[in-house]
Amino acid sequence: MVTEHEINLLAAYMVDTHGEKAIGFADQAVDELERIGEKLRAEAWRQLRVVVLDMVSGRRNREGGVLH
Repeated sequence: MVTEHEINLLAAYMVDTHGEKAIGFADQAVDELERIGEKLRAEAWRQLRVVVLDMVSGRRNREGGVLH
């Protein structure tokens, strides 16, 4: 199981590396995994996408802290 801290680290890496494109990469992963029946893995990517979106939108910092 992936921890919340690990999800934040991965999301921050994706955002730092790809910027807003990271959202599309997460969407693509969800679509592909659902298509092949990998529901659990697709859900993990869906959760990662939420964190990536929060970071890109400025609602979450790179350490995972929620900004108000």
